[in-house]
Amino acid sequence: MLMLALAKFFGEYAIFVVPLLLATGWLRGSEHSRKVWLEASASMLAGLLINQFIALVWPHPRPFMLGLGHNLISHAANSSFPSDHLTGLWAFSFSLLMHRSQRMTAITLILLGLPMAWARIYLGVHFPLDMLGAALVAGLSASLALLGARLYMEPVYRLVIAIHCSLFGKLIEWGWVTK
Repeated sequence: MLMLALAKFFGEYAIFVVPLLLATGWLRGSEHSRKVWLEASASMLAGLLINQFIALVWPHPRPFMLGLGHNLISHAANSSFPSDHLTGLWAFSFSLLMHRSQRMTAITLILLGLPMAWARIYLGVHFPLDMLGAALVAGLSASLALLGARLYMEPVYRLVIAIHCSLFGKLIEWGWVTK
């Protein structure tokens, strides 16, 4: 019972650490850290888009679709390779890892991915190879986000900071949120 509870926590809910960290980092961070977080978000988006392409060209069934093991959580019968959960977490993490100022956060998130990978396999929604695929896609997307940052960062940052200032103007004025 404890193993199932742990698996459900890591397999379904641990991914929510990323938006929580992103929101906290954005609201209280410096311009430099915000740009790093935007790059990590671009990496995560790129990874998930690459996963969609892979699923289109090579649809791979999940274990429960093949009658292997038990499906311990409700999940759509879509392609399992690579894992979107782990790709998202590690694409974000690997991107942060490329910046000295965010290395401890990156390592913590990478380590969080290990029980997440175990949980997704334990719950019957992924094969171990799906996790290897996620790591490879995450590494590729982090590299692409870093290489492309000089092309997209400034206009995206200006747009996002303008939205930020309009949404949080009063909180910025009161000093609760950084500008």
